[in-house]
Amino acid sequence: MFTGLIEEIGTVLETRKQADGVHFTIAASAVLEGTKIGDSIAVHGACLTVTELGRNSFSAFASKVTCEATTLGGFAKNRRVHLERALRLDSRLGGHMVQGHVDGKGKVIALRRDASGLEMEISASDDLRKFIVPRGSVAVDGVSLTVVSLTRKGFILYIIPETLKSTTFASLSPGDEINIETDILAKYVERMLSAKEQSDDRRLLRKLEEGGFF
Repeated sequence: MFTGLIEEIGTVLETRKQADGVHFTIAASAVLEGTKIGDSIAVHGACLTVTELGRNSFSAFASKVTCEATTLGGFAKNRRVHLERALRLDSRLGGHMVQGHVDGKGKVIALRRDASGLEMEISASDDLRKFIVPRGSVAVDGVSLTVVSLTRKGFILYIIPETLKSTTFASLSPGDEINIETDILAKYVERMLSAKEQSDDRRLLRKLEEGGFF
């Protein structure tokens, strides 16, 4: 579990592609403190397990499924990435509960700068959009952000200067793909409502069957 507050920006030093995924070696410093092999680090929003530790780097493996569901499959050497260690239970939760399980990819539609920050418009599929609400939380490339509003094709975010300084958002361009993780609470609510509807449907079918309509 993570908070969506990026601890540092790392740099991809090496990618080794194979049939079942990609091995990454990433330059880092802050996230190495206290980290052991087997620990979790979110890389651009995707939870990966540390497989090796170097003096100023760590290695992790992203499966083929992870690479297809996220932007990680397109990462190359020198790519700058958001890094965050897993949440400690005695830490403050400054962002929101982020699992590091990316739900899918979105695309930057437009970027509008002003004196106070950056407005970002993102397209998202209906499967993702149904879990996103105005003033709710969403993780984009692992960063916890508040949704400003919904659009017909996606949603709008506003990135304050402090967030711009601590992330790679300032280097985004229209057309770039980003990782999206929707709020886990919204997903549980949708699942419970869906289960209730299915239960009600089954109950109605039984009544119709008992009444001789089948």
